[in-house]
Amino acid sequence: MEELSLFAPEKLTFGLWDYGVFALMLLISTSIGLFYAFAKGKQKTSDDFFTGGRSMSALPVGLSLAASFMSAIQVLGVPAEAYRYGVKFLQMCISQILNSVLTAYIFLPVFYRLGITSTYEYLEMRFSKSVRLCGTIQYIIGTMLYTGIVIYTPALILNQVTGLDIWASLLSTGAICTIYTTLGGMKAVIWTDVFQVLVMMSGFFAVAIQGTILLGGVGNVLEIASNNSRINFGDFDPDPRRRYTFWTFLFGGTLLWLSMYGVNQAQVQRYISCKTEREAKIAILVNQGALCFIVASAVACGIVMFALYRNCDPLLAGYVSAPDQYIPFLVLEIFEQYPGVPGLFLACAYSGTLSTASTSINAMAAVTVEDLIKPNMPSLSQKKLAFISKGLSLIYGSACITVAALSSLLGGGVLQGSFTIMGVIGGPLLGAFILGMLIPAANTHGVFSGLAAGFALSFWVAVGGTLYPPSAKTMGVLPMYADLCPLYNSTNGTIIMGPLPPANISAPLDRPAIADDFYALSYLYYGALGTLSTVVIGVLVSYITGATKRSELAPGLLWWDLMQQRASFTPQLKTDSSEESLTEDSDDSLEMKTKAFGAATFLVHGVTGVHEVDRLLLVRKDGSTEVLPKADSMDRRASSWISSSVDKRFFHLLRETDV
Repeated sequence: MEELSLFAPEKLTFGLWDYGVFALMLLISTSIGLFYAFAKGKQKTSDDFFTGGRSMSALPVGLSLAASFMSAIQVLGVPAEAYRYGVKFLQMCISQILNSVLTAYIFLPVFYRLGITSTYEYLEMRFSKSVRLCGTIQYIIGTMLYTGIVIYTPALILNQVTGLDIWASLLSTGAICTIYTTLGGMKAVIWTDVFQVLVMMSGFFAVAIQGTILLGGVGNVLEIASNNSRINFGDFDPDPRRRYTFWTFLFGGTLLWLSMYGVNQAQVQRYISCKTEREAKIAILVNQGALCFIVASAVACGIVMFALYRNCDPLLAGYVSAPDQYIPFLVLEIFEQYPGVPGLFLACAYSGTLSTASTSINAMAAVTVEDLIKPNMPSLSQKKLAFISKGLSLIYGSACITVAALSSLLGGGVLQGSFTIMGVIGGPLLGAFILGMLIPAANTHGVFSGLAAGFALSFWVAVGGTLYPPSAKTMGVLPMYADLCPLYNSTNGTIIMGPLPPANISAPLDRPAIADDFYALSYLYYGALGTLSTVVIGVLVSYITGATKRSELAPGLLWWDLMQQRASFTPQLKTDSSEESLTEDSDDSLEMKTKAFGAATFLVHGVTGVHEVDRLLLVRKDGSTEVLPKADSMDRRASSWISSSVDKRFFHLLRETDV
């Protein structure tokens, strides 16, 4: 097969058409936010702003779920990983499928039936207010750091490769997603995600198709990949230091994705915005299909890219300084004669960033309102809460831009930092929710001890792995070559064809013995390490300090009990001693309040118009429960009366909806 010579001597940059395509994508994203803020301006309550009034359908929510964590880090990083490690990265779909099943049948039913907006409300119901506060603060800090890096990373990479001004890129990206999130709320975020996932797919398709054409067809691509060990699904090496194996994806990948989708506020907030629990499960299935499709497309781009650069690796040749710059560099070369197409890829990378950033901003505002403001300022009206919610989105968006600016001081390592944050923060939090939903004996002392141990252990190994990165051989990087690279002398413009001189290999720094074992753990295991240590320590401490009796837990908090219930109800919060005395209402009064609560619960879950409630739960003063027959139909407008009438000692999550 004839060798391709892709490397041009001149510096490749974006043209006017490329910037125009990129600007059009930003304009459309902003327009969606303006549309839902003004043309569809019905966000009178914080519930409307954060969950879209719980009236969204499965398809847009599912696509939004898929887009939320496909930031520029993944858009640029997944093809690079496939380039260096082969098609076995497709096994990430195994992790995603297991995550979707576990999320749909364990975490979703609990969160949806409780009708909560913040996932950390559950931690207070199950454990205590202090656990809820701990989870909320941990989430906000981690998400702000992650989002700042997400915004900064594509600006850094594309500045180095394309010449795009880094500060203009950073500020425009952060400002655009802050504007449409602040103005349009969850509906704007979801529908913008739908548009952005289509842009991402368009960028991947363009690269894969054009690269395949240049190589002479799919058969040639597969032949080259196979001859260079890139078709490698059967890696069952149990060594946890290997970056990607079947076991790495099965265990580490599954728990990492579960921490991002099962209990992460940004994702839970999306699927509870669906009309019904069934719609929410369908949304997760749509998300799963879209995720696998996106990963497969990105891996295909990586394999095509390797086939094109098999004899002249841009990193070894010094054309790029990091693996994540592979694909932007390729795009500029193969689409040099197609004005606007490189801009489509730029839009592809930034679509992922906008989606992730907008998701995180909306989620941070939601947990702040639900976990910090509402409990301390219960008298605030829904109108004021909606205004505060928008203000918080603006503040958090500005804070993320600031973090992105500070990320420039980090030099290298920002890409690995994003994975570190997700594992270190998300892993222990997943463990806390597992303790709450699946282990009846878990108590407050146990979950606090588990969170501390999980965070400390995952943080330790992540920092160690960053300071003492494992060798390419340990991680399993496949061979790459630069034998036929043209050497470009930037001083006089001379091009020299021939093999590259051997790179200078500096003496290794002093490394502790633990660096090549414990610190060399694959990054996919960071979250798993935090989750498992949180659960194990949490269970041990709970039994040592006095395990919680199952009978002490309100119905609806344990997954095991919830699977036997068909009614949607909300257990009471743990209260202070001053609130422990029950009111002296008669049973008839309690029954009336319970019926009202049942109707309100279904209203809060997003059912609009007039409807009937099939069964309601009556909680009597002696703690006994009774399932009541059908209640009368109630209109959505009655919920404001319900909120003020029902005793919140029994039902604490009643929300005033539109009147």
